Parts: sequence; C-alpha cells; structure tokens
Amino acid sequence: MLIIAIILFGMLAGALAQIILGSGMSGVDWTVAFVAGIVGSFVGGLLISLLAGDGLELRPSGIIGSIVGALIVTFAWQWWRGRERTSH
Repeated sequence: MLIIAIILFGMLAGALAQIILGSGMSGVDWTVAFVAGIVGSFVGGLLISLLAGDGLELRPSGIIGSIVGALIVTFAWQWWRGRERTSH
C-alpha cells in the first residue's frame, strides 16, 4: 500500500512541478510527471527526510523535498528537450 501511495504522490508532485514551471498550453504530460515525480520523490524526499532527521516516515520535510526534487527533474527535462529542438 505504501508503494501505491508513493507512486500516486510522485505523479502529483510531477504534475505540480509542470504546472509551476509552465509546461505550456498542452497540459500535463503524465509520462514526464510520473518519471519526474518518482525520481524527485525518491531522491529529494529521501535526501531531505534523512538530512532533517525524520528517517523514512512521511513528514513535511519529505513532502517538500519530493516537490523540490520533481521541480529539478522537470526543469532538467524541459531544458534538455529545448536544447534538442534547437540543435536540429
């Protein structure tokens, strides 16, 4: 059950990251939201939770870290896609 919650929260964090960064009028790309959310949640949430001393429990520090991690991953993905388009 925890895995399903992590996946769903990761997708929401990824979608929120796209909305914050302005993914354009095309809406939310759920594939990118899934990947950015899971990677961002795992890296950002885990890192911030451990640094804050909260362990692996669901705490505000982990939630904030998850969203920040998803923002970083989404920004990197948008930068990479923009770079690919200009080089062709």
